Amino acid sequence: MPRRRIGFWYRFAAVLCKPPLVVLIKRDWRGMENIPAEGGFITAVNHNSHVDPFAYAHYQYNTGRVPRFLAKAGLFRKGFVGAAMRGTGQIPVYRESTDALSAFRAAIDAVERGECVAFYPEGTLTRDPDGWPMTGKTGAARVALQTKCPVIPVAQWGANELLPPYAKKPNLLPRKTHHVLAGPPVDLSRFYDKEMSPDLLKEATEVIMAAITAQLEELRGEKAPETPYDPRQVRIEQRRRTRAQEKAQERARAQQQAQAQQEEGQST
Repeated sequence: MPRRRIGFWYRFAAVLCKPPLVVLIKRDWRGMENIPAEGGFITAVNHNSHVDPFAYAHYQYNTGRVPRFLAKAGLFRKGFVGAAMRGTGQIPVYRESTDALSAFRAAIDAVERGECVAFYPEGTLTRDPDGWPMTGKTGAARVALQTKCPVIPVAQWGANELLPPYAKKPNLLPRKTHHVLAGPPVDLSRFYDKEMSPDLLKEATEVIMAAITAQLEELRGEKAPETPYDPRQVRIEQRRRTRAQEKAQERARAQQQAQAQQEEGQST
């Protein structure tokens, strides 16, 4: 299937966004040969800065296969932002859907039309203290197993040094370098033609996240933690600690009350 034309809106966005990116960020871009020249595919990308969607889009724009990002459906409805989202072919996610696969129907359609759909499998900025990828959500795996399309793992590093996660002000100097490394397609063939159970989707997602992490290890020249940061488990542990603290405080109050009553009884 031939490449889709980039179109007016994407070129217009590039005219607006590329000049400041070129000024602010140096580029170390590798692995473009792994971006398929034709046909639908997914890129699965780590997320560590509010700037990195723009920096990464710049990288992939230069491959000739523009990314179609997933975004809340409400952004597509009104005004200039809605026109730009629709015009650049971004993918609306219908969060109100109770069917997890239906929520990604537009992404599936885009892949089947021969588009590239860019996923941030973590779903949000990483909360790992050292910036490593967290555990992923299953959306990319669902679309990949439904369409059997290539999944290209992509790691990026450097936009987070320009604007760290959750920071309000950029760190402009010295000029930062945006490192990107796209790897070969992730082999998900062993998951094909099987029931998409939660366990299967979880395992396929872990394979995708491991491939992204391996690319980031090469970029950073460091070894990632053996166990990825899991926000869900962290929340569970925080709630457990909070409950334990509350129970300890209740016991302390009960002991104080008992002691006060005992002292009152002795005084009388």
